[in-house]
Amino acid sequence: MSWGEPALSVLFAGGYLALLTLLWLALWVSVPKWGAAWRLPRPDVEPPADGPLVSICVPARNEAGNIGPCVQAARAQTWPRLEVIVVDDKSTDGTGAEARAAAGGDDRVRVVAGTEPPGGWAGKPWACTRAAGEATGELLLFIDADVRLDPQAVHALVTARRDRQVGLVSLFGSWEVVSFWERALVPAIGWLIRGVVDLDRVNDPGRPEAFANGQCILVERQGYEALDGHGVVRDQVLDDVRFAHAWKQSGRPQALLVAPWAFHVRLYRSLSEIVAGYSKNLYEGMGRQPILGLGSVLFIAVGALLPFAALFTGTVGRLALGWRQPELPWLLWLALVCGLQIAFRHRQERNDGRSGTIAWAHPLANLVMVWILLRAVLGVRASWKGREFVDGRAARPEDEESDEPEL
Repeated sequence: MSWGEPALSVLFAGGYLALLTLLWLALWVSVPKWGAAWRLPRPDVEPPADGPLVSICVPARNEAGNIGPCVQAARAQTWPRLEVIVVDDKSTDGTGAEARAAAGGDDRVRVVAGTEPPGGWAGKPWACTRAAGEATGELLLFIDADVRLDPQAVHALVTARRDRQVGLVSLFGSWEVVSFWERALVPAIGWLIRGVVDLDRVNDPGRPEAFANGQCILVERQGYEALDGHGVVRDQVLDDVRFAHAWKQSGRPQALLVAPWAFHVRLYRSLSEIVAGYSKNLYEGMGRQPILGLGSVLFIAVGALLPFAALFTGTVGRLALGWRQPELPWLLWLALVCGLQIAFRHRQERNDGRSGTIAWAHPLANLVMVWILLRAVLGVRASWKGREFVDGRAARPEDEESDEPEL
């Protein structure tokens, strides 16, 4: 058999489609199994009256519309010993006023005026450091301003820390998606991130793998301060994952658990926010390794998008242009592969408690994901909340003043 023979073309095409059929079928089967061994249940007992004081630390920069519900949910915790520290990180949209209004005179809530980060610091790590400095709790719970905690979330976190004998507990919660672009893109990219996290390895003290979700991290103060707190990740855009690595490398065990009930978060509200947000952290989560970034682009392009493109082109060619190739069996096999992808996305949606009707937009989500990854790999400057990041780190003054054109 030599190049150019029809039999060789059939062999390659058949092997390609067979491989994709098995791959997407395996992914479809795996959806409900992901994280099953690491689920965090709701507490079934009342919280103790003499438990440790928990300080909920909330960095907030231009979070009007988010910070109010966040503070209200924090105040509604069943955990009796609690304080809430909000750092208004130089907001220009009334974030501080909204936080104080949401506090409703509750003396457990304090709103602290933030300051510009010192040289070499990213905004969020600096705001978290400010919050930790104001906090008095034995345990620090860092949450984002768009997080809405379930009333039993703190109780569950403290219990998990005690039962698992770890100093750091982080949770995967659930996404709130409203607009079309949120529904189409956030779960697709979110599941990609979660899918590459091996929970068994992360939760094994003997393994080097580490991961934390910055939307919800509970950490003991003693270990936090011994590690220099967020100072250990002061310039990092992906401060949560980098902090988890530093924590585990110091010999301290961690727990990363799955608790969709514990909180929900609305990450972004528009296509531009989604692209900007994931451009700054998706590639960073791959360790800024070009081989992983470009490999992911290649996998999405060849393993996910190409079957749809081939099916569309082949169908239009046969029906409208009179093509005799590809033959009908090949089109049916391509349709099967595409159908398995849609079924995979539908199962993800249903697993998260959504209707699944957005599954048809999965190819579009993959196309945007390729664009986001290419932007990041090619070094496009990332901007978030009015602050710049270069190569996954806070931009230095000389970076910001550079006259070199951006890619």
